[in-house]
Amino acid sequence: MLEKEKEALAKRIAGEITLSSDPGKTMRKWREIFGISQTELAEYLGVSSSVISDYEGGRRKSPGASTIRKFVEALLEIDEKRGGNVIRAFSKTIGSELPTSAILDIREFALPITIKDLVNAIKGEVVANIHLLDRRIYGYTVVDSIRAILEMSSEEFLKLYGWTTERALIFTKVTTGRSPMIAVRVQGLKPAVVVLHGVKKLDELAVKLAERERVPLVVSNVASETELITGLRRLVEKTEKEL
Repeated sequence: MLEKEKEALAKRIAGEITLSSDPGKTMRKWREIFGISQTELAEYLGVSSSVISDYEGGRRKSPGASTIRKFVEALLEIDEKRGGNVIRAFSKTIGSELPTSAILDIREFALPITIKDLVNAIKGEVVANIHLLDRRIYGYTVVDSIRAILEMSSEEFLKLYGWTTERALIFTKVTTGRSPMIAVRVQGLKPAVVVLHGVKKLDELAVKLAERERVPLVVSNVASETELITGLRRLVEKTEKEL
């Protein structure tokens, strides 16, 4: 791993925790993004799992700079020992200074998979460009669409598409799907596939734009964000076992 990228990611995580109105909740978010259990993290830090639980649940006072530094170092070191999947994925955002609070999960696949594999893993329904499901993808990014709209400038929002080429860009808390597909239309670089979760009524314009831009559009029918991310991570684990 490039030390420069690792250092930049460490600063980004530490900064988000420090500035958060709920540091414990932010710590939990990052622990889950790295796919590390409370028990594993606690063992690595030499504390009881209840300590981690208390921080994440807000039962302990906000962590100090030393605690945050140890927490961040542990996440990165554990990830490196596993092959650096999360660090590699986030390295694509280094330099763009994208806000990370809107990113719920991000991974690289150990081996490329097809969009069809992705669709099966998330109980997806293909609503545009079903003939492109053999296209290969190398990773995915899950974005909270509400946070993205509230916390990202239009320029930052568009940058999401710039570093997700040959990746799946997955939006949660989507109502109609219109906004993500308008962004695809505006941005020159496009993700290999766009997935929408939480759709209440799919906008016909979203489908038409996907067809025009030749970007497969998939609606995930899993019940929750947790189930969505669990399915994606199982897909990552499957590719790692196939190596």
